[in-house]
Formats: sequence, C-alpha cells, structure tokens
Amino acid sequence: MAIHDYSMIDLVGNTPLVRLSKLEKKYQVSCPIYAKLERCNPTGSIKDRAAKAMLLNALKDGKINQDTLLIEPTSGNTGIGLAAIAATLGLKLVIFMPASASIERVKMMKAFGADCRLVKEGGMAGCIKEAEELHKQYPNSFIPAQFDNENNVLAHYTTTGPEIYSQTEGELDIFVAAFGTGGTLTGTSKYLKEKKSSIKAIGVEPSSSAFISKNEKGAHKIQGIGAGFKPNILNLDYVDEVMTITDEEAYQMTRDLAQVEGLFVGISSGCNVAAAIKVAKSNPGKVIVTVLPDNGERYLSVEGLFE
Repeated sequence: MAIHDYSMIDLVGNTPLVRLSKLEKKYQVSCPIYAKLERCNPTGSIKDRAAKAMLLNALKDGKINQDTLLIEPTSGNTGIGLAAIAATLGLKLVIFMPASASIERVKMMKAFGADCRLVKEGGMAGCIKEAEELHKQYPNSFIPAQFDNENNVLAHYTTTGPEIYSQTEGELDIFVAAFGTGGTLTGTSKYLKEKKSSIKAIGVEPSSSAFISKNEKGAHKIQGIGAGFKPNILNLDYVDEVMTITDEEAYQMTRDLAQVEGLFVGISSGCNVAAAIKVAKSNPGKVIVTVLPDNGERYLSVEGLFE
C-alpha cells in the first residue's frame, strides 16, 4: 500500500465533476449540465481554494509570520477554510461574520480554534468595518481581505478553471456561477476564456440584492453571495451576462439536488443550478458547467430549507 505524506492543505482542489442528468430530465432541458462538487474539499467548500492561496502566498511574500493575528470578514465558508489552514500553520484567527449566518458555520470555525464574532448590523459591509477596526489595534495583524485579494482570483485561475477544462476536455460552452467575492467567477472565467474564447460566462446574484445587474441591494436568504456591493476582484470583463435567482428558486433547487440527484449541498449550489437550468432552456445543445460550492450539513438549521 502506498502511503503519502499529505497535509490537509495538499488535499484542496481536484474535485469531481458530475452530470445532473436527473434534473435535466425533470426540468426538460436538452443540453448536459455538469457541476463541480466542491464539498469534496477538506472543509467541505470551494472556499478552501481561496483560503489556501491567500495564506500560503502571504507567508511566501513575508506578509505574515508565526506571531501574526489573522483577521477576516466572511459569511462563513472562507472563514472555515481559513480556520482549518490557520490551524495547520499554527496561526491565530479572528472571524467577523453576519449574525444571520447559520449556526453550523459558527460552530465549525470554533471547532478549528478560530475566534468567531457575529456582527448584528450592516451585513458584510459591517463585518468589514469591524475587521478593519480590530486590524488597527494590532500592528502585527493581517486581513486576507477575500473581496480585494487577487490570490482569491488566482486560486480559481490556477485550479478551478484548469480542472473544469480538463474534465470536460474543453467541450463546454457556458460557465455559470453566483458570486460573493467574485473570485470563483472571475478566476475560472478568465482561464476558460483564454483557453477557448467562445465560452460564455454568466454571473448570478440574488433577485432581492441585484447590485451588479440592477444597482439594488437588500436582504436575501442565499448565504454566501450577494454582498450588496461590487467586490474589487470581480472583473466584469470576463462576464458576459448577469442574471438573478429568487430565494425560493434557490431553496427549491437545493431540495431538488438532494431529493432528485442525491447531492446534499448548500443554498448557493441551488442558486447556481437554478440559473444553469434557466440558461439551458434558452441554449439547447450547449454544454453548461456550474459549481456546487459547499455541502448541505451547515444549513440544517436554516428555517424553511429542508423542512
């Protein structure tokens, strides 16, 4: 038996690509829809990719050392990824996240040893403000700043994009992804378009917080996306279209993924697939790829989702 000396950091990425054939049949679409199963990352979400890239590159560039206090505003998944990787590196981490985030996310971050602080007002903007204030109090502190950190984009340009292109053997036409920070959408789309210029990239945001497409922001229930502002790393030059999905559409598709495909995933996954199916209906014969960003276990407490 071959024994490999891997750490959890080495296990990030190389997630499987699955075809959603049963949902294709249920919703009567005539083109294949594939999805990256990102719950197969070590902590169960796509954000492990960004967390790994941001921390390892910060170490490489001398921006952090063993005594540095890490501080990050996050809706949850990035915080979980950062907490796990910080634990393996022996670093302390303080997380600021919206009070509306599911309790499972909070407990996971605490399990990895992070100091998790809930912000009651202002959503992600409020979390960013709190993080910056703490940063000022500690000279040797570092905010990975997922909304501004180009290593977030680089993570997907160097891993997610190449994986999708390889797994489809270049036979894809449309990439669909909701955006929170914009890292997944920007990095993946940039790589795919450089490999094959005809590939279209479609971004997705909540209908009730359609800041990019309609300059509107508001409350919504799709955790992890729709921050209510344009992240600095979101490069719309690589995005051909932005569409919206309602909370209920995302919730229903999340249930469908579990009950039809046997894929227990989170709300943003439902959002992505709901969007992909809409795209499929107007693009017969095209090959569509999306991502399932995380698993469903961290949303069991969300009212009205799986009940």
